Amino acid sequence: MSGRIPRQFIDDLLVRVDIVDLIDSRVPLKKSGANYVARCPFHTEKTPSFSVNRVRQIYHCFGCGASGNAIGFLMEFNHLGFVEAVEDLAAFAGVEVPREAGDGFNAPAVDKQSLVRLYRVLSDVAGFYSEQLRSSPEGRRAQEYLRKRGVGGDVAKNFQLGYAPGRWDALLGRFNREDLIEAGLLVAKDDGKVYDRFRGRLMYPIRDKRQRVVGFGGRVLDDSLPKYLNSPETPVFSKGKELYGLCELLQRNAKPARVLVVEGYMDVIALAQFGIDYAVAALGTATSKAQIDLLFRFTSELVFCFDGDNAGRQAAWKAVDASLPCLRDGRQIKIMLLPQGQDPDSLLRSEGVESFLERIGSAEVLSDYFFANIGARVDIATVEGRAQMLAVAKPALDKVPAGFFREMMFARLQALVALPGAVDVVEKRSRIKGGHKELVAGKAPRHLSLSRKVIALLVQHPGLADLVERQGVELEELDFVGVEMLKDVLRVVALEKPENSAILLEAYRGSSQEKTVKALAALELDVPAGGEEAEFGGALRQLCRQAKERMLNGLIDKEGREGLVSEEKELLRKLLRDKL
Repeated sequence: MSGRIPRQFIDDLLVRVDIVDLIDSRVPLKKSGANYVARCPFHTEKTPSFSVNRVRQIYHCFGCGASGNAIGFLMEFNHLGFVEAVEDLAAFAGVEVPREAGDGFNAPAVDKQSLVRLYRVLSDVAGFYSEQLRSSPEGRRAQEYLRKRGVGGDVAKNFQLGYAPGRWDALLGRFNREDLIEAGLLVAKDDGKVYDRFRGRLMYPIRDKRQRVVGFGGRVLDDSLPKYLNSPETPVFSKGKELYGLCELLQRNAKPARVLVVEGYMDVIALAQFGIDYAVAALGTATSKAQIDLLFRFTSELVFCFDGDNAGRQAAWKAVDASLPCLRDGRQIKIMLLPQGQDPDSLLRSEGVESFLERIGSAEVLSDYFFANIGARVDIATVEGRAQMLAVAKPALDKVPAGFFREMMFARLQALVALPGAVDVVEKRSRIKGGHKELVAGKAPRHLSLSRKVIALLVQHPGLADLVERQGVELEELDFVGVEMLKDVLRVVALEKPENSAILLEAYRGSSQEKTVKALAALELDVPAGGEEAEFGGALRQLCRQAKERMLNGLIDKEGREGLVSEEKELLRKLLRDKL
């Protein structure tokens, strides 16, 4: 198993790598004042609005809002997960990534050399299978199968299709036995004997986003069972995290308008043969949340395309249920159920490409599918039926993240059950503590609130936290919109001791405040270099004065209305003394 990357290593890495150098190696930057600018790599624009700040070690696009530190840039630019981005950043810095295991500090549980060997043997075996398809006598059967399915040579080559010979030991002797076992290509029996996992099958190499072969799917050419066989879980392959066809899709288009999610390998191949080259398939399991989150890194629209039989409808509902936690505003999911007895290949051949594309375009939106599916199970004309709908729908919708989509789904549920007050229709967006909503923005507004300036300065220059203590600020006495955010940033700074904004951003990764902190880090405050401490100290003193003024006025008002208790009288006297 692989261990966790130590947090201290990540922080040190963010200090070691200059984000300007990293981004400039991928997107040429030009100096512009205190920042470096370029046309944004994440959206199309004519005028540069993408800015990189060397002091804060962050990037921000004032056009599309993309922002983050060096790790976030690699995740977005290269479509990587967090761990992959850290590994790539470490490679850029020329250092090894350590791992933690238990309470101690150890080298990676699966060392880098072992992973290199696994990737190499998987790639070599894929090449062997491909050669077998092209030139072996047995491979002619697989070629004939592909011809009958209308799969041409270009598509077969693009997907690196191959053939596993029918022998039990085709791989032994050609490749290292232990590597084959670890890669899941050999099955080891209790008596120590081994044999090829894949025999007499058309082979589909499964490649990850970085174009590395991580596993295989194999299909028989007759009626024997199992029809499909997949690689087992290995150190480099997890069925619930990979998608067949995603590598090939991203090679053609890094930002597709939509992605079609289908049921099987041959569905992806058949669609590609007809020019529909934006399809992917889950690997023999139900579509998972991890796979849906992965797809939403590259597109804002997913279309689930399943057979119209019972199994297909069940798969569609499972996919919808898995997708609910992923449905942030701006993302869309549609459902496309095919006619009974049809799959994408047969439907394309019987109806043609244009008709199939029309089906994709008119696929049912998730909201309609969700309520129609639940409504078909109950009689909403009765109180009992409406109660059943509520009992099924509300727990599902509770998985949807806060946002307009969630609010509208709950509003529609309330309208359907017609029971006012039965559902909290408006999920208050002010859940973000301390008025965080007021803090989120791109460029600094013309009249920046004092509290917002204080928190933004602290996020951009974490070392200013020392000034709070030096000025003797009593945090409990402060009362303004965003004070809870200020306290939280001070808490994180005290705990993490970040050297710059990039490290502070990393501390908030995955938290409910991440978006707010990113926005604050990106604000242009127009404070002269070297003047941050004076600006922060002055604004903080003013906030304290305003808080005391409000407290004083409140106590005076209360004394005139109903009188004060002894503690309040003492506080009033103290505030009056301070004012003199």
